[in-house]
Amino acid sequence: MWRKTRSVKSGSSCRGVDPNRNWDAGFGGPGASKDPCSDSYHGPYAHSEVEVKNVVDLIMGHGNFKSFISVHSYSQLLMYPYGYTCTDIPDMSELHSVGTAAIKELTSLYNTRYQVGSICKIIYQASGGSIDWTYDIGIKYSFAFELRDTGFYGFLLPANQIIPTAEETWLGLKYIMEYVRNHPY
Repeated sequence: MWRKTRSVKSGSSCRGVDPNRNWDAGFGGPGASKDPCSDSYHGPYAHSEVEVKNVVDLIMGHGNFKSFISVHSYSQLLMYPYGYTCTDIPDMSELHSVGTAAIKELTSLYNTRYQVGSICKIIYQASGGSIDWTYDIGIKYSFAFELRDTGFYGFLLPANQIIPTAEETWLGLKYIMEYVRNHPY
């Protein structure tokens, strides 16, 4: 399965950059690779990829985002910063509480179990991630979902689980959105 962009790096026969290692948040640190042939290649510099740069420009041009949620698969996790360091963020207690409540809502539909925590502490250290960058520029409610499943199917989730995954995830997303609306900063 392809997980990188399709950009061409001169001098290499390998294509693409891992877009979730290309953000200016601990760029080039642990969990990212400088090898253009690696699936976790961080790119030549932060925000080098048009896909990442366009989102950066949108966020910076808007100037008033209160939440940023990145959706991935798989592992059944709801994570908050940081990935590039295992240092706790100042808002960890609140984000952990919001995440736990969101997962309670998600679980209420099909009893799907998720873990909640910082990227570095519940999966692995990963530099250059989107939610670390959004948090660092002041978007407090920055989260990343890793959807179903826990590894049996991996990235190839059966078709009959797609709609249930969307339905339960919507409940978690809705909780986060309502919380953000009710807790301006």
